[in-house]
Amino acid sequence: MKLCVASKQTSKETRMDVHKNARLTRHCRALLVDRVMRGRARRQVAQELGISMKTVDKWVRRYLAEGPSGLTDRSSRPRRQPSATAEALQIAVIALRRQRLTMSAIAGQLRLSRATVARILARAGLNRLAQLAPPAVIRRYERATPGELLHLDVKKLGRITRIGHRITGDRSGPYGQAGWEYVHVAIDDTSRVAYAQVLPDEQGDSTAAFLRAAVAYYAGLGLTIREVLTDNGGGYRSRVFARACSDLGLKHRYTRPYTPRTNGKAERFIQTALREWAYARAYSRSEQRIGELPRFLHGYNWHRPHASLAAQPPITRIGLKRNNLMRLHN
Repeated sequence: MKLCVASKQTSKETRMDVHKNARLTRHCRALLVDRVMRGRARRQVAQELGISMKTVDKWVRRYLAEGPSGLTDRSSRPRRQPSATAEALQIAVIALRRQRLTMSAIAGQLRLSRATVARILARAGLNRLAQLAPPAVIRRYERATPGELLHLDVKKLGRITRIGHRITGDRSGPYGQAGWEYVHVAIDDTSRVAYAQVLPDEQGDSTAAFLRAAVAYYAGLGLTIREVLTDNGGGYRSRVFARACSDLGLKHRYTRPYTPRTNGKAERFIQTALREWAYARAYSRSEQRIGELPRFLHGYNWHRPHASLAAQPPITRIGLKRNNLMRLHN
């Protein structure tokens, strides 16, 4: 006995999903019709495929009337819907909604049930008032030359004392409070060359120390940093960080509050670092993860293709001379 297995149909004629418990797919229906047309008894075909005689008759009738196209799925929507809401009322519901009326107010004015109004608005994509507002304009920018603007940010990571249960599956061992460590990141706005350090906190002393180290790193690549962009965290608002900016001759800019996309380049680099470094393998100790950071940064800056740089690594935007390139790339 040959059984048919339900599967998803992907033909041009229909994209409907077959129910997971369906007895017949389109191919099984073709097999059914083929067996009947070859003279096999319909009752026998029904028993072989585990379906009723009525189902066999239906698909044979469709095949005889429409040919192979009659074996495809059809919408269960009825041809006529006498009780459906009139099109004029549906247009009125949408028009009132665009005036920012609530569903209850619309239902009261048009003498419709709130459920009917909700269904009409859901089909129109207006079931939430926020959907009436125009989409926010995304302003993308990029400074003209490397070194003009440096993005800074911090990401908090759990300190590692042993391989976690997400990898081992063993929840029996004592974990205790391992604490946190903080990844401070910097990324140049134009070239996307990145720098990072793992520090014990995100307070003013740590942010200032990282800023000095980052400026020195970029100076080694021939870049002079002129401005820094940070969020409104306490470490960046501290006096010690402001003093560091003053000593280095940097103009300090802040992002809009509660708007992470303003510092999007740093946020995106953090996502990449988490995926390709912090969570890329099973580290047994935090020291092991920290030790892998320089290797990741080297690969990111010198070898990894960057989507916004025409698939070129960030270092290509700095324009190092060949002698400097050979000296730094080791």
